Amino acid sequence: MWHGRGKTAIAGIGYSEITRRPQKPLGLLAVDACRAAIADAGLEPERIDGLATYPESPFAGAGNRDGEDVVSVAFILNHLGLASDVRWYAQIETGMIASPVIESVNALLAGACDYVLVWRALHRPAPRGSAGVGRGAPRAAGDAQFIAPYGAASIVQTHALAWQRYMYRYGATREALAALALNSRRNANLNPRAFFYSTPMTREDYFNARPIAEPLCLFDCDVPVDGCVALIITTAERARDLRNPPAYLAGYGQNTARRRTLLYYTLDDYMACGGSLARKLWSSAGLGPRDMDAAQLYDGFNPSTLYWLEAAGFCGAGEGADFVRDGRIALAGELPINTFGGSLSEGRMHGMGHIAEAVRQVTDRAERRQIAGASAVCAIDGSPMLRGSGIVVTRDP
Repeated sequence: MWHGRGKTAIAGIGYSEITRRPQKPLGLLAVDACRAAIADAGLEPERIDGLATYPESPFAGAGNRDGEDVVSVAFILNHLGLASDVRWYAQIETGMIASPVIESVNALLAGACDYVLVWRALHRPAPRGSAGVGRGAPRAAGDAQFIAPYGAASIVQTHALAWQRYMYRYGATREALAALALNSRRNANLNPRAFFYSTPMTREDYFNARPIAEPLCLFDCDVPVDGCVALIITTAERARDLRNPPAYLAGYGQNTARRRTLLYYTLDDYMACGGSLARKLWSSAGLGPRDMDAAQLYDGFNPSTLYWLEAAGFCGAGEGADFVRDGRIALAGELPINTFGGSLSEGRMHGMGHIAEAVRQVTDRAERRQIAGASAVCAIDGSPMLRGSGIVVTRDP
């Protein structure tokens, strides 16, 4: 069990507008979210002395203009009106959004700072090409030279290949993905911050959706948006004096599994890498899948959620397609999944929305989505691949 269990906590959450037609540049949306998180914790900006983010662009070939395509530590330092002597910062280039959360927790335990602001800002570039296929440079460099000339130019296609393999191996059908997508949309319809808050989805809507990469359709892909989510993290002692009940950090895991050199990830890679992360996560927290009152599982592409159910031990290999049926993952079910709508229906925040919702659930702040008595919730980001990461938050330290 991790020695830092219960010694730090998330004490503030802030959202900007989540939209596909922003009236502000990304940098100002990030400032909005950061200010909202600071205010939510009951702090003044001058109290923030630590900063952390994961600023990577959302896909290869996207722009890298600070304040427009990404939002760096330097941008927030220059635009948020923080104390002039910020003591610590981290700008993480590997892992996913849980990685700067983990770095912040360790900085707090080491006494490097008192209050850390963590944010993730996402930009939706103007679409080019068809359904995102063919974006980026016209030349195929590196590994892409072996697959792009044959039409495999989009990450959606590599996810589709893995899902094809899953269907063949276990006899699953698109009904499993429909169950996941419909569950996320129902939950998003209860989340006023979600992009699809006011847009219901029916089973017919899902099956009539435009195909993207067989057998994945439009609603199997997260919805690209402009927006930002921010968190305030501090020590447990300081958090208890702030405005909101704290969500204690019980444990974390990062994926460092070895992987042979391949042109793209396969189904076997997802399971091996996801299992590696899950073992670290449960060992760190001293808790397991059966202790979770809900699970916020990454869904940048719909099958990833199903892979996580299996890789993290919520069900056995090949059982995920049956697990998600018959209301088992609904708010009133055995294991509520992505209770805020996930990336599929809240918007593509690269896992930050998952962490924010885990915090809301264990602090009784999830509004109409609240699971009564939720005491432990995991948030796992990234598809089950080499760079994923995750945390467990609890109601009690």
